[in-house]
Amino acid sequence: MENSPLKTSTYALRYGLLLGLISVVFGVMIFMLEMHYQQDQKIGIVSLAINLILIILGLVAFKKANGGYISLAQALKTGLGIALIAGIIAVTYQLILVTVLDPDTIQKTIDFQMEKIRMEQPELPAETLDQIESMQRKFTSPWMMVAIGLVFSLFIGFVFSLIGGLIIKKSRPE
Repeated sequence: MENSPLKTSTYALRYGLLLGLISVVFGVMIFMLEMHYQQDQKIGIVSLAINLILIILGLVAFKKANGGYISLAQALKTGLGIALIAGIIAVTYQLILVTVLDPDTIQKTIDFQMEKIRMEQPELPAETLDQIESMQRKFTSPWMMVAIGLVFSLFIGFVFSLIGGLIIKKSRPE
């Protein structure tokens, strides 16, 4: 009886759903704390750490189930799959947040960022501030946020799975 090759999609789905669920729970916590529009650096670092941990756990689980072997290609496929599934879940939550839960999120974000800029750089002329605000409005529409969120998720997934794959890869002997 031949062993069928292990599918990376199984692990991508399992860990992608888990990462997506954890990301939504984390997002709801941030929302409940009224910090969802502040784009705090600490929140971003925690989010990246969660992504890194779940992607590495997915790669390690695949390697373990695969007899202790994982190629770089399998690591990249698994990691990108995890990131894609989690990214779709996360941007769906984000879309629900900005359209249903708190439709003023985008305006709050722009107001918060503009106030921060005014405090840090009070010498900026009004025209420059208007240009900055106009640019922020272009990049904070709900659909632009979805597109940027998915691209960012895939980029982070690629980097983390590449690094993780290079560290844990082990080729099958011929």
